Amino acid sequence: MKWTGLVFVLVVLAMAAPAWGGSVHALALGSAPKYGPDFSHFDYVRPDAPKGGHLRLASVGGFDSLNPWILRGQAADGVELTVDTLMVQSLDEPFTVYGLVARSVELEDEAMVVHLRPEARFHDGSPITAADVVFTFEALTQRGSPVYQQYYAEVTGAKAVDAHTVRFTFAAGHSPELPLIVGQLPVLSQRWWQERDFTAPTLEPPLTSGPYRVESVQPGQRITYVRDPNYWARDLPVNRGRHNFDRITYETYRDTSVTLEAFLAGQYHFRLETTAKNWHIGYRGPAVESGRIRRERIAHHLPQGMQCFAFNLRRPIFADPRVRHALALAFDFSWSNTALFYGEYTRTSSFFANSELAAEGPASPEERALLDPWREHLPASVDLPFVLPKTDGSGFPRENLRRALTLLTEAGYRLENGVMTRNGQPLSFELLLVQPEFERVVLPYQRNLAKLGVRMQVRLMDVAQYIGRLRNFDYDMIVTSFPQSLSPGNEQRSFWSSTAAKTPGSRNYCGIANPAIDALVEAVIRAPSRTELITACRALDRALLHGWYVVPQWHATSFRVAYWDVLHHPEHTPPYGLDLQSWWMEPEGGRP
Repeated sequence: MKWTGLVFVLVVLAMAAPAWGGSVHALALGSAPKYGPDFSHFDYVRPDAPKGGHLRLASVGGFDSLNPWILRGQAADGVELTVDTLMVQSLDEPFTVYGLVARSVELEDEAMVVHLRPEARFHDGSPITAADVVFTFEALTQRGSPVYQQYYAEVTGAKAVDAHTVRFTFAAGHSPELPLIVGQLPVLSQRWWQERDFTAPTLEPPLTSGPYRVESVQPGQRITYVRDPNYWARDLPVNRGRHNFDRITYETYRDTSVTLEAFLAGQYHFRLETTAKNWHIGYRGPAVESGRIRRERIAHHLPQGMQCFAFNLRRPIFADPRVRHALALAFDFSWSNTALFYGEYTRTSSFFANSELAAEGPASPEERALLDPWREHLPASVDLPFVLPKTDGSGFPRENLRRALTLLTEAGYRLENGVMTRNGQPLSFELLLVQPEFERVVLPYQRNLAKLGVRMQVRLMDVAQYIGRLRNFDYDMIVTSFPQSLSPGNEQRSFWSSTAAKTPGSRNYCGIANPAIDALVEAVIRAPSRTELITACRALDRALLHGWYVVPQWHATSFRVAYWDVLHHPEHTPPYGLDLQSWWMEPEGGRP
């Protein structure tokens, strides 16, 4: 997974106000921290895991930068391994962060005081100071990717009180999770960056402080990180039993179509399988048959968010929700799940799928109270249960296509000589793809659209081109996902707000600019209690679903992993993430 500095991590969050007043070693939402001030390690690690070995992983598309905090360039996979953050999330709690660079924190009404560990060091031995933390915050929010401005929008300032104390000030009525978001701030070296352009991509390894350092860089081929034996935080409880590999190399592949073959040939060690067909029929050969390659499903309790075909509403052809609804009716999930996915998936029917935040049934009185002031900007159906179209799985959703034809007619379209047109203009658009294996999903959808007289062109692009067009919203439709947690917060602005719709590099891929959605996003962010958060999320979910901004796809509830038998993981895996850094390699382990 590419790392952008923001932590859209696979973690489930819970909601309640953290304790205020006094110095604490951890911040938690929902309950007290699981681990006390004197804890020795997380329960999901093996504290005496052996160190050693060279872990090889796959990266797709290449990279041209080691600066992941800006919009320009394509950052290398694994850069996060070199960078320490103020605090670290545990993966066996809903949302709790424990001190890393931060020794402790104090919460005030509209502020947070962070006390740094005096022993914290960058890789050159220089101390990490409050000035570095303040520099990092200002660099990210003023010169970094625009996403940071939205993510830290409620942080009004950062000031160094002394060499090891930073005071962050917050906007009045800020989100209850804001202190934990600040705890996830990476820490960069002010001295190193003062002599360089923070806004420019670079292949010079920045001075950092994490468990790994960049050892070698071969752009377009690979990047290798080496574990720092003098890492200042190696014995802290949050790190014990983790960061066990001596080296980690990301090998670059042109596209995902060749990565499975490379894995089976022993070119890299670990694979998170996201394709059902590969999982069922792709793992063949002597290494699989002999047991040298292991396959395992690792269950988790992560909310699934929304994976989808996303419409770009910046394109006039998608302005009418009836058109978007009609196009969604042509996707036959039941056929795809049976014919392509071996029944592996569940249809996604919520932007907060697999969680209590998902809207169900008709709107409650509390939800309607949030929706009522914005009725003129919402679909009339928003109070009703959202029901995705069903099919018989034959691949020809006849009834759905009839309904789609009715909606397109209502929107002013006419079928002329087999082409759906309005005012002489055909209903035609382009779907951008970056994964070749997704073509088998898209082509049946394309055929069903053609039966409506709608032309969907499919364009496969390389990763670099795709990312460039994505950042500039230069597409009609894409396949994407909107990951969620159980405590949604500031990231919702980047997903759905009117401001984000105009901000290149944001995750508002749909181009939603709706005052009702803006208001519901703010209700989510500022919800003062768990009950009110659930209500706000369900109301937002309804508005998004009934707006038909996307064509929902599917989700699963376990990680499908394949790995060579030189790798091992703890007996107990965390419920809220896949922590490869807690795995280890046999002392004699090397290439598969």
